[in-house]
Amino acid sequence: QVQLVESGGGLVQPGGSLRLSCAASGSIVSIENMAWYRQVSGIQRELVARISRAGITNYADSLKGRFTISRDNAKNTVYLQVNSLKPEDTAVYYCNVDITTYNGRLYLNNYWGQGTQVTVSS
Repeated sequence: QVQLVESGGGLVQPGGSLRLSCAASGSIVSIENMAWYRQVSGIQRELVARISRAGITNYADSLKGRFTISRDNAKNTVYLQVNSLKPEDTAVYYCNVDITTYNGRLYLNNYWGQGTQVTVSS
């Protein structure tokens, strides 16, 4: 069993900052790619940023510069630092993680967090 627990969302004024966290726990052998997505109600979920186990990052072109993804492999945690928040950043943010587990053999599966709401409003 694997659990992803997200935290750090909330209500923030335009121009403010937030740091989202997503911690993985359970019978984990290793964690590969970790990513953040976001979804506005009624719109398709979109990739915000992704980071490999080695720390290689890529970002949605429209979000470069304000979003920073990082990870702590010792803590099985991925972070998303968001600065200069805009009302259009309002969405539910989800972490997405590729995790290898062992149950007689190795399994590589993709997991989603429960989502954390970010609301940018004055």
